[in-house]
Amino acid sequence: MRRYLIFAFLFFHNYTYIYSKGRLGKELNGRPCLILHTEGAKTKKERKNVLVYLREGKEICIVASKGGSERNPGWYHNLKANRECTVRIGKKVYKASSREIFDNERLEWWKKMDYLNRGGYSEYQKRTSRKIPVMILSIS
Repeated sequence: MRRYLIFAFLFFHNYTYIYSKGRLGKELNGRPCLILHTEGAKTKKERKNVLVYLREGKEICIVASKGGSERNPGWYHNLKANRECTVRIGKKVYKASSREIFDNERLEWWKKMDYLNRGGYSEYQKRTSRKIPVMILSIS
């Protein structure tokens, strides 16, 4: 039951943030959220996802955790197929280019993101056999 309540709350939050065009929902339980606009890898349709992020300068870090699922989220596949995307943070919109990070750079960002998410990403990693991807969006 708890899982369904969390799902319903997240659905409502995402809907509010997306359809208010960033006016409402910039944070989720104290964590900053962005709206990632990508092009569907197969459909070529615009896709929107609300994600927790960490920004340092012109770099934004996002984590493809999908709650510890065995599969990567759709937006990850979209960014692998087309690196260019748009990011909305509140009312501001940015063009960005994505890249997956590895090794020491990944570990450094992973620690920061896990701290921001109060250990949530480490818990997600325990639920899955895949190595959860970490992406950097470079704002142009």
